[in-house]
Amino acid sequence: MEQIKVSDIRGYNEMVGAETLHPLVGVVDFSKLPPILFNSPQRMFGYYAIYLKGKKYTELHYGDSIYDYSEGALVFFAPGQVAGSEADGQYHQVQGHVLMFHPDLLSGTPLQGIMSQYTYFSYNTNEALFPSEREKRLLVDIFDKIDDELHTDNPSLLIITDYIKVVLDYCLHAYDRQFKAFPAASNGTLVRFEQLCNDYYDSRLPLTNGLLTVQYCADKLCFSVNYFSDFIRKTTGLSPQKHIQQKTFSKAKELLLTTSKRINEIAHELGFQQPQNFTNWFKKMAHCSPNAYRNK
Repeated sequence: MEQIKVSDIRGYNEMVGAETLHPLVGVVDFSKLPPILFNSPQRMFGYYAIYLKGKKYTELHYGDSIYDYSEGALVFFAPGQVAGSEADGQYHQVQGHVLMFHPDLLSGTPLQGIMSQYTYFSYNTNEALFPSEREKRLLVDIFDKIDDELHTDNPSLLIITDYIKVVLDYCLHAYDRQFKAFPAASNGTLVRFEQLCNDYYDSRLPLTNGLLTVQYCADKLCFSVNYFSDFIRKTTGLSPQKHIQQKTFSKAKELLLTTSKRINEIAHELGFQQPQNFTNWFKKMAHCSPNAYRNK
């Protein structure tokens, strides 16, 4: 699909017919705009954007996938990501809001150093967040406060960045809650993760692919790495890497105690390129060498 680069907020505002009050930050209430023609290709974002979505008219393409969302969902984009509503050549009275802010706005502020903790921006698949009705009202209220500040004669960027942090923290609260809201789904994912680990070490894949990785598991379970890592950590208290290490350690102990295979054979079966790497890793995990563990 064709792409255009929208590197700044002014360019987006021109595209949808909104006023630009500041080049580095902006809020759009789509209900106050005339109907928008859906004929634009996907665009590459040059700024952060938080959409509180209204009615869905066409599919939202997000890279090579479809962003699955419904009315009232929070949708996030970061600089460098590609997205856009499917063009149907029709005018639509769009509802909802968007908060946009350029990375340059955060330069020299405390927020610049902690943006990485808001991992919902870094997803590369289609996970929307679903705030409560109270959270939606609060977010719209903060959007309005930012817009009010931008309409003053001398808007304070410090106040605006403080408001943005409050928005980000509310979104993080919704994000944390979403993981706890679907226990059945959580359990299903954990079971699939466990089975995936078992199947990997029961196959010959370690001989060709090497050690089991978080990336491999996320891909097989159809999650982005960030979403999968956060999901597992929040539902179990352990990172997926820690789970994989425990599974690898369990398999190593099993092979040492139930087979007569040499250490280098076991190392290769588990995906270690060098037997010495396996020995060093095993010592760290078991506080003894593989041979010492076998001879206990």
